[in-house]
Amino acid sequence: MIRETAPAKLNLYLHVGPLRRDGRHALASFFVFTEDGDAITVEAACDISLTISGPAAGALAGLPLRDNLIWKAADLLRETCGVSQGAAIRLEKNLPTAAGIGGGSADAAAALRALIKLWNIEIADDALAQLAFRLGADVPACLAGAAVLVAGAGEDVSPGPALPPLWACLVNPGVEIATGPIFQAFDAANPAPAAPTAPALGEASYDALTQLMGATRNDLQPAAIACAPEIADIIKRLGQCRGALGARMSGSGATCFALFSTAADAERARAEAHKEGWWAMASPLILR
Repeated sequence: MIRETAPAKLNLYLHVGPLRRDGRHALASFFVFTEDGDAITVEAACDISLTISGPAAGALAGLPLRDNLIWKAADLLRETCGVSQGAAIRLEKNLPTAAGIGGGSADAAAALRALIKLWNIEIADDALAQLAFRLGADVPACLAGAAVLVAGAGEDVSPGPALPPLWACLVNPGVEIATGPIFQAFDAANPAPAAPTAPALGEASYDALTQLMGATRNDLQPAAIACAPEIADIIKRLGQCRGALGARMSGSGATCFALFSTAADAERARAEAHKEGWWAMASPLILR
């Protein structure tokens, strides 16, 4: 049995530019990943199967398994690499769905990593990245599973700058937000956005990170707040937590996060959010 973690993805910033000819938005973003998240296990089998369990599995109950991005990833990998074997795939779903933290994309990326090992596939990095992008814009970055800079529409992934040791507190109010309508609301409010820029992190220090968070933004945050006003309250509360280096929403929402220099401060923020009845998780970040 092969096991892979599918960590939560956080956008330290997300700058959105104009629509491209292919209908995707030009982006500039800094992705980081938590050590904790969903889990994928795979075992040899005659055909593809997928079972889902875990505390957040209920959100996927009743949905066709073949529509799950994990199943699509397995099918595409088999087709691309000429694999005749199958796999029994199990997803332990711990992260909320439609939450802006790359759950489905991270699950698909973890499945790709696990199946490549199970099926002893040799595939070039460029070819794997192209395959991942066919599955979704966030999947190439999720394959890396460490701090990366993302450009293009998600297909241009490069190693991110060095970061100091960090812990994150993630908070979700229990509101599912579909990505498509948020981008549509952004387009309506920004008919001619500028080309997105990617600010640099000068050094691997907490002061530099705080400055970066202050100088950047998530361009989808206003549209998400209009859809779920509690997001604004969560960001404000996280930013006021002891030791918070910065707080904002991830992706298209509704999950928000704050960064901390100690595990104790991140755990304290998690406990405070839990008292409000919100889903919350504290986890160290995966550092390159």
